[in-house]
Amino acid sequence: MRSLLEDAGPGDLDLWARTINPQFVRVLRTIGFDRPWVRAEGAHLYDADGVRYLDMLGGFGMYNVGRNNPRVRDALVQALGLDTPGMLAMGVTALPGLLAERLLALAPPRLERCLFTSTGTEAVEAALKLGRAATRRARVISTDHAFHGLTLGALSANGNAEFTDRFGPLLPGFERVPFGDLDALEAELRREDVAVFIVEPIQGKGVNLPPAGYLEGAQALCRRYGTLLCVDEVQTGFGRTGTMFAFEHWGLEPDLVPVSKSLSGGYVPVGALLMSTAVHEAVFDSMEHAVSHGSTFAPNELGMVAGLATLQELEDEQLVERSARLGARLLELTTPFVDELDVVRDVRGLGLMWAIEFQGDGMAYRMLERAQRGLFAQLVVVPLFTDHHILTQVAGHKIAVLKVLPPLMLSGSDLDEFVGALRETIESAQHMPRSLTKFALTAARAR
Repeated sequence: MRSLLEDAGPGDLDLWARTINPQFVRVLRTIGFDRPWVRAEGAHLYDADGVRYLDMLGGFGMYNVGRNNPRVRDALVQALGLDTPGMLAMGVTALPGLLAERLLALAPPRLERCLFTSTGTEAVEAALKLGRAATRRARVISTDHAFHGLTLGALSANGNAEFTDRFGPLLPGFERVPFGDLDALEAELRREDVAVFIVEPIQGKGVNLPPAGYLEGAQALCRRYGTLLCVDEVQTGFGRTGTMFAFEHWGLEPDLVPVSKSLSGGYVPVGALLMSTAVHEAVFDSMEHAVSHGSTFAPNELGMVAGLATLQELEDEQLVERSARLGARLLELTTPFVDELDVVRDVRGLGLMWAIEFQGDGMAYRMLERAQRGLFAQLVVVPLFTDHHILTQVAGHKIAVLKVLPPLMLSGSDLDEFVGALRETIESAQHMPRSLTKFALTAARAR
């Protein structure tokens, strides 16, 4: 394997373009993100020149315990040496039961069963499928701007046109309501034909927090009208928002909870659907229906080990508490940007799920927005990367929002480095030097 990698060279973009996705490589080259990566550790990436980059993107929230976490890795190496029986198909092994027990112990009492998946979108698919079967209802309600995943069922609940428009027709029976609007939600639920209301506790695409009372009200409405409440914790789970699950901030007890991403430890894909006994027993209600739903590779031994080691790391290193503490500090340091920097409209977040939204009324800003909505955020993301060696992202399509999801083991000095570089970059970008404007317009045309 080492020789294969050495022959390929670090970050071989031409190979990727030939065999996987040439348009993605075009994007990387256009915005200057085409670095040859050679290694990673914790909250940092290193390129072939030995330059260290601060990773504030965290694999879209996958690396809560850090990149190449040594304790998760050691657990996987140990597991490989045990010659475990693996996936028996017609039989069970210990590791899936151990991980399910740990996950359910972290969840509220209403959640008593666990079904393993390989990914977050697969966990969402399971929630939709099992929710329909359990309630004997067909309709699913989601919210505008929701994500949930890109497979067909999850995509049907997706509230972002840039993901859905080219892939219709989507599945029937799916409707969306505005995020935060209880009246609109009740108008759909009172028909008493909705199987599942699926919602992100904090919307990932723009880090949109719910209005006060919204999630609690949504849960009450679901109980009233016999609809299952599915809280999508794929991105917000496992300490990201300063609690183990984000729904804890609002005291929720959902019927269905998809999880994934950081449960993997960044090594082996693994996800799960946590659900109530009532839902589970309504679907798996007999020996005939014992295998009504499953996934071939989902309960694989290495995925289970990665999940167990990740949960142990979160506990041992007190990373959930660390996320709450550093998140509060990040808001404290950046909230003043709203008053101090002309182009900053809002700063928001919970734990280490954080975003900054831009707006402007100058001629150059309006010119960029006419070229492509949300383009100004690239004027911050790109210099942060090229000049300050900090990896971030634009959070969504045609919105001027920069988002971060750093590893939870981020240090205080890492946080200060990010905030200082962010202020400097925004101050430069808001004056819109000609070189930056030219770059942005070139990037817009390249899309």
